[in-house]
Amino acid sequence: MSKKMNFIFFFPDEMRAESVSCYGHPLVKMPNYDRMAKEGVRFDKCFVQHPVCSPSRCCLMTGWYPHVNGHRTLWHLLRSHEPSMLKYLKDASYEIRWFGKNDVFATDFLDANADIYGNRNPGGGHKGNNIFGIEEEGYYTFLKDSYNKGIDNTNDMHNVKKAVEFLNSYDENQDKPFMLYLPLSMPHPPYSAPDDYHDMYDINDIEELRPYIKDGKPDFHSLIRKYRNIENIPKYLLKKIQAVYLGMNSCMDNMLGMLLDVLDKTGLADSTTVIVSSDHGDFAGDYGLVEKWPSAMSDVITRVPLIIRMPKNKASHVINEQVELFDIMPTVLELANVECKHTHFARSLVEQLKGASGDADRYVFTEGGYDGHELNCFEGYEGRYYDPDKMTEKHDYYPKRTQQQEHPESVCRTTMIRSLDYKLVRRTNGCNELYDLNKDPRELNNCYNLEAYSHIRSKLEMKMLDWYMHTSDVVPMDDDNRGFKHEKWKID
Repeated sequence: MSKKMNFIFFFPDEMRAESVSCYGHPLVKMPNYDRMAKEGVRFDKCFVQHPVCSPSRCCLMTGWYPHVNGHRTLWHLLRSHEPSMLKYLKDASYEIRWFGKNDVFATDFLDANADIYGNRNPGGGHKGNNIFGIEEEGYYTFLKDSYNKGIDNTNDMHNVKKAVEFLNSYDENQDKPFMLYLPLSMPHPPYSAPDDYHDMYDINDIEELRPYIKDGKPDFHSLIRKYRNIENIPKYLLKKIQAVYLGMNSCMDNMLGMLLDVLDKTGLADSTTVIVSSDHGDFAGDYGLVEKWPSAMSDVITRVPLIIRMPKNKASHVINEQVELFDIMPTVLELANVECKHTHFARSLVEQLKGASGDADRYVFTEGGYDGHELNCFEGYEGRYYDPDKMTEKHDYYPKRTQQQEHPESVCRTTMIRSLDYKLVRRTNGCNELYDLNKDPRELNNCYNLEAYSHIRSKLEMKMLDWYMHTSDVVPMDDDNRGFKHEKWKID
C-alpha cells in the first residue's frame, strides 16, 4: 500500500510563545523545541482566535471564528452535526488516537464517534498543595508547592507514554495512517511542576515582568488583582510564578523529546508530520496578573508557539508574518489529501512549510467575552451544575466566578484586530486599546485616544467591520429541497 501522511499533534495547554526557548526566551531550557525549530518550520507570530481553552479549540477544529456558530464559552462545544478536522480524518480512514483532555467536543459528538476519543482522561495530575493560608495575599495566585510524585506520575506523562506505546506497536505496512492527538494539561495553572522542574529556574534570573498599569488598561486588570487579593503581592512571588511556569514548559519539552526519539527509532519520522502549538497563553505574573481572562487580548495571552516538521520541509525556515491557530486545520487536510467540505476562514500553511514566505498584509483576529444578557455564558452561572465543594471560597476559581457575577461588564464582548505594526482592541464596555507594536511591543502605552493615532484607529476599525461582514455566517454546502416530499395535493 502507498504511504499516507501520519500526524502527531503535541498540544500543551496555556503555553505562550514568548516563554519558549526557540522564540527567544533567554532562560528557559527546551532543547526538543529547539530541535523542532531547527528541523522544521517555526511560525513566529501565531495568534489564537479566542483566549480561553474550549472556544479556541473549537476554532482550531473548524476554521471558524468564535462568532460564526456561537462557540464563545467553556460549555458550548462542537456537536455531532458540526465539521471538525478529526472527523474529516476519521472519515478518510485515519486511525485517530487521542490521549489527553477534551475541552472541544460535546457529548453527542463523542458518543457518535467513540472510536475518536479513545481515552477520556481529563488531564491535570500535577497539582501541588497551596503554600498560603486563605487569609494571605498569595492564596489565589495559583502558586503551589511542587508536585512531589514526580514527572512519571503526572497524567500528561501517562498520556505521552500511551502515545509512545502506540508508535512502537504501529506497523506502517499494515495499519491505517494515524493522527495522534495529545491535548495535554501543562503549563496550565496551578503553577506547580514536578520536583525536578518546580525550582529549575531561579527568580533572580527572571527578567523584569511587565508592570502593573492603572491607566489605559481594561477594568478586569484591577478587578482581578482585587478579587484575587494580589494588589500588594511582592514582586518576588510574581517572579516565582513565572519561574515555575517556565519549569512546566521544560517539563513538556521532556515529553516532546520522547515522541521525537521514538519516531527516529521506528523510522516513522519519514512519514509523520509533527505539529506543536497551544490553545492560548498565560499572564504568568505579567501586569501583576495570573492565569487568563475571557476578554484579554495581550500578546502574552493570544500569541502561541506553532512549529511544524513534515518530511522534506525547508529546515530552519521561519515565518515572520502573522498566521492564525486555526490554520492548522486546512494544513493537515491538505497534507492528508482530504477534501474540506465546509466553508471556513483558515489558510493552509503547506507552501510555507516548503519554503514560501507568509502574507505580510494579513490581519489576525481574536474574540472574547460575553454580553450582559448571556447569563448562561458566565462562570458561576447558577443554572449550570457545579460540584458544591468547588464553589467554596477555598477554590482557586472562586474569585474568577465571583468577579464575573458581580462585575459582568469586566468580561464584556471584545474583539482584537492585529497587523504586524498595530493592535486594536474594541470592547462593548469600558476601555478600548491601541498599541504601536514597533515602539511598544510589551503593550504598556495605550494610544487609542491619542490624536496622532486617529488615522490608524479608523483604518483598523473599518478593517474589523469588513471582517465581521465577510465572516458573519457560513452557508451549508448541501441544498434543501424547496418542494414537498409528500404526495402532491389533489384539488377537487
